[in-house]
Amino acid sequence: MANYLLVYHGGSMPETEADQAAAMKAWTDWFTALGDALVDGGNPASQTKILAADGSVSDGGATSPSGYSIIKADAIDAAVALARGCPVLAGGAMVEVVETFEAM
Repeated sequence: MANYLLVYHGGSMPETEADQAAAMKAWTDWFTALGDALVDGGNPASQTKILAADGSVSDGGATSPSGYSIIKADAIDAAVALARGCPVLAGGAMVEVVETFEAM
């Protein structure tokens, strides 16, 4: 079983208290549904800086991550199936599913 990094891109933040409560419930429900597949619920992301090989630094753009989670699954297609329930999709975000592996 491998770990998969779910990288969130875009989306919107809930504006009202009721919308915030509904969003938190959606996350809690999804994490509960994931059960043992959830490795790390992650966090939202904010500022992004991109460091290039030549040492130059630039600000992140529209494709910068807006958050992440880590799940485990038997294969990438299974991880994609689990990611389909992610609440960020309801807010217009995209989810990038990235397989990780032990290197050391």
